[in-house]
Amino acid sequence: MKRTGTLFFVFIFIGFFSFAQKKPNILWITIEDSSPQFFGCYGNKDASTPVIDKLAEEGIRFTNAFSTGTVCSPSRSTIITGVRTFKLGTGNHRSNYSIPEYIHGFPYYLQKQGYYVTNNAKTDYNVGNVKTFTKEAWNESSNKAGWWDRKPGQPFFAVFNYNDSHQSRTMTNTYQWYRENVWEQLPAKDRIGDNEFDMPPFYLDSPEMRKQFARVYNSIKLTDNKIGDLLERLEKDNLRDSTIIFFYADHGEGMPRGKTNGINYGYRVPFVIWFPEMYKELSPWGTQVVSDELINFEDLAPTLINLAGGEIPDYLEGRILIGKSRSKPVDHLILSADRSDNGIDMVRSITDGRFVYSRNYLPFMPEARYIRYMEIGEIKQQMRNDLKAGLLNPLQKSLFEDRPAEFLFDIENDIWETKNLVNDPKYSSVLEKMRKLLDEEVIKGRDVMFLPEYEIEKISEEKNAYEFRLNDEEYPISEIYNAASLSGKRDKKTAKQQVKLLNSSNKIVRYWAITGLRSQHPETLEKYRNKIIKAMDDTYLPVAINAAAIADKDFDLKEAEEKLKDFCKNDNMNLALSAINQLLYTDDKHRFVSTIKQVHEMPERNYNVKAACMDFLGSLGLVPNNPDYRE
Repeated sequence: MKRTGTLFFVFIFIGFFSFAQKKPNILWITIEDSSPQFFGCYGNKDASTPVIDKLAEEGIRFTNAFSTGTVCSPSRSTIITGVRTFKLGTGNHRSNYSIPEYIHGFPYYLQKQGYYVTNNAKTDYNVGNVKTFTKEAWNESSNKAGWWDRKPGQPFFAVFNYNDSHQSRTMTNTYQWYRENVWEQLPAKDRIGDNEFDMPPFYLDSPEMRKQFARVYNSIKLTDNKIGDLLERLEKDNLRDSTIIFFYADHGEGMPRGKTNGINYGYRVPFVIWFPEMYKELSPWGTQVVSDELINFEDLAPTLINLAGGEIPDYLEGRILIGKSRSKPVDHLILSADRSDNGIDMVRSITDGRFVYSRNYLPFMPEARYIRYMEIGEIKQQMRNDLKAGLLNPLQKSLFEDRPAEFLFDIENDIWETKNLVNDPKYSSVLEKMRKLLDEEVIKGRDVMFLPEYEIEKISEEKNAYEFRLNDEEYPISEIYNAASLSGKRDKKTAKQQVKLLNSSNKIVRYWAITGLRSQHPETLEKYRNKIIKAMDDTYLPVAINAAAIADKDFDLKEAEEKLKDFCKNDNMNLALSAINQLLYTDDKHRFVSTIKQVHEMPERNYNVKAACMDFLGSLGLVPNNPDYRE
């Protein structure tokens, strides 16, 4: 009898131990284009996000979570692969260049651990051979996918992506579309009126702007309602008590100045992890807490693989956030922003959570640069109309002016990034620290996005940018970055260095030399007129395009004008886009109208080239700026 009782307790213990060690289910809830400032749990009293707020109250709310890009497909490329865009070559929006065959979507490794993995439903992974890549990553990826088709007792990893807060809803689609698909989908009690919130200070506080900006609040409210429905289904399926829930946005706010821009408003995201009682011991933070730990999307893949019990592949360099083998916290992050649609750009940023330092390598273009997907939005048109009417204050106007080479914002005391501290002597030590960290991170990561996209495209035809960057003979990053780090600085000493670098035997160094000269003041460039004109004949065409742009804009050279017209018609889409992009920021556009019209009608022009053409024509009022004239 005694022995039987002992065995009984042994079985109970074994059963309890097995139950306690059961792999957790994991639910990922991702939303789009949203900054923390617009959620109740992050202190916005005007927001109505009770479902998300409750998750945050009961779980861990992160105040320093960052996307690794500021537009969807680059950020999703890091999410799905666990590799940073500036290493993988995926920084440019919807570029789809090749990546190494051994780099998989991380759910592939969860499948190896017995998980049923589903994606509902957005992919937008920004990698080559995307159909094969996606099929390998998921058991199912569709708008019908979910945990419900798994085998009995099988652990699941299920992603649900809600696009109701996407830029298309908040600004790009017409107001009438928004009324039908957002406003009218909300119960009357849930609707947030035009005057029921505070306007961010870099937007004009006018009835017209409020009408447009209310779309952000109502789109997030609709998202919150739908997340509530999903969690109800999880509860009804008796899975809530065995499921760890992640909630986050893919990057910052979709309104002008956020999405596509390399500042905090583009990078920082709402991020919550919720643990059920069964798995709360896995949380290193406890529960019902707020954490200021620095995290970014590079950390997600290793965290999930580790959580599932898998072995983390060597190419993953992010941190493990959860469990006993969790990595040590870090004291800073490097963030990046590159091309978005037809809007070429390059920004690298460093943050320690309180300060965000951004280095603008193409500052001759403003924050509110021409990107067709945004230009057809009514709020962007309203902002341009208010600019013309002289209604904007200096901060609001600055969005349309040349950027400085550097931004430094104190987010703790200036959440809307209204005051650039670069020239404030009180912050000189912070500035120097951030500059040094940025330089170190670029070199250490061998940032391959310092190649023009024209070059990444060529590399991708036979190999991939990820591996190419590791060969110092092929990609001498220190030499290239020494040239690139000058770009954006506007002074005579820097210009002299850049002109000297035009003689480099390295074509990428020459590219950054001429790119940097594009931001110099015309009076500085006059001294080097002949050398810049000579660079128009450089055998490396990205150099020739930028040289022609300078010679046309600052020297009024007819030969340069003709060269730019020819480049606009080039059959290489990256060269054509580069030339048209330069024309978007020149003063006298009318000389190029017939060329741009011709290019737009040419066969086999891709979206980016056609969209840039429409932005050019739209900037002159020659085509309407609305969704009917998207590209």
